[in-house]
Amino acid sequence: MASPAEGSAIDALSPVSFLDAAFEEARSAAARGETPVGAILVKEGRIIAAAGNRTRELHDPSAHAEALVIRAACAELRSERLPGCDLYVTLEPCTMCAAMISFARIRRLYFSAFDLKGGAVENGVRFFAAPTCHHAPEAYGGIREREAADLLGRFFEARR
Repeated sequence: MASPAEGSAIDALSPVSFLDAAFEEARSAAARGETPVGAILVKEGRIIAAAGNRTRELHDPSAHAEALVIRAACAELRSERLPGCDLYVTLEPCTMCAAMISFARIRRLYFSAFDLKGGAVENGVRFFAAPTCHHAPEAYGGIREREAADLLGRFFEARR
């Protein structure tokens, strides 16, 4: 995983925080009783798609925020590939979502909290580092990590 250096793409995007919109989607997911994960897909500085988890609502284990925004962006752009697009998500993607990110040819991935149990970028299978991975985006993790971890922690604590 790349680490953001001073003057990097992350710094260039700081005036417009796309993660704010992803966190808004995560909070909306929590309000619906879904695991609070939100995602935003951006192309040329414009949000193409936004979603929060909807696995319970749709009775669909694949309805993760990342999968939903990738599907919506592909429909919007009328393409199965999303080169030049960047994905912002509040939690490290799982293996299923990492595969979708790779197959969609997403340029950059920015995520907040690391997921020690289900993540597949820096944890678990480290999908993008696998020799069978067709495309690996630039990946930047840990951005606003504490905020995302707190949101997830409060959500699960309230359900215990």
